[in-house]
Amino acid sequence: MKRMIAGIVMLAAPVAAAANDFQAVRDKGAFLSLVQDRELRIGLYNLSLNVLPDGQIKGSALGWSITGSWNWQDGYFCRQMDWSGMEIDYNCQLVEAQGAEKLRFTVDQGAGDSATFRLR
Repeated sequence: MKRMIAGIVMLAAPVAAAANDFQAVRDKGAFLSLVQDRELRIGLYNLSLNVLPDGQIKGSALGWSITGSWNWQDGYFCRQMDWSGMEIDYNCQLVEAQGAEKLRFTVDQGAGDSATFRLR
């Protein structure tokens, strides 16, 4: 349970940064083009998120709602969230894309754990 909560805190379950086929997304417009009208998903935790152009984050994990806000700062995705009453602290994350199919978020501006989402 503790590891699952840590995953939600990052936005997802931690995974090792393995392949070099991910490319850094440093531009807000490029990021928005990847997530617009799409859902970020990690099936293992029934985690789904929508990152909206107006700065909102909406979704759910394990049946509980997720809300939050985000902004783009110096080439990083910065967000704060709430998972059904559990506050998730503000953090700026490196975003990397594998084509238009996957996004990897790495906390602490790329220095921490990573989570990979499928785009649907």
